Amino acid sequence: MKIYLATGNLNKKREISQVLPDFEVVIPKEMGIDFDPEETGTDFYQNSMIKALDLWHKARSLEKEPPLVMADDSGICVDALDGAPGVWSARYAGPDFMKGKPDGSKISQEEQNRFLIEQTTAAVASGTPNNGFLYQNGPRSCHYSCSMVLLINPSRFFIAQETMEGSVIDRIEDARGSGGFGYDPIIYLPQFQKTVAELSADQKNAISHRGKATRAILQVIKTL
Repeated sequence: MKIYLATGNLNKKREISQVLPDFEVVIPKEMGIDFDPEETGTDFYQNSMIKALDLWHKARSLEKEPPLVMADDSGICVDALDGAPGVWSARYAGPDFMKGKPDGSKISQEEQNRFLIEQTTAAVASGTPNNGFLYQNGPRSCHYSCSMVLLINPSRFFIAQETMEGSVIDRIEDARGSGGFGYDPIIYLPQFQKTVAELSADQKNAISHRGKATRAILQVIKTL
């Protein structure tokens, strides 16, 4: 069975394909589809639906049957920052540009990591109220969140939303690991005493926000 995955991120395709080895997972670029929807949602679910619907309409002309589309939106949520950068994680450019730069340009992942560590440190030092967030792993507590949509058609879809809990490391010099991607080298997992980037692919898929959401969606697929 072919699944269209609404992303241009090869790392996401790799992680999701590892959980769905019996399916042909394809991304828009591989199918010659121009895919760059404007992610205007204010939460992960809204953005995942924007991406899923955009790809479903574009992929429909390539298949005899309506395509099966998966889309996810995910990000890192720091409790001391009231859940920021959250849905803007990919565009985050430091405290002056929490939702991204006005011109749409992006900074490097290394700069994002450094800014997030520094901003977390400043928030913790100032005693900023957490506004209801739970400091599950101390004052630098954070979690990854993933909202994943399985779109059968615009009026029939399924959603899974999962998290992975951790904490932001104290210093950029302590960033470790070459696995994963994004903020993984600076997110520490107390139960493993490792950063996310130090986990093996199997370890990460077993506990990650995206791995858990993908397995939930897999159970839905099996019932279709």
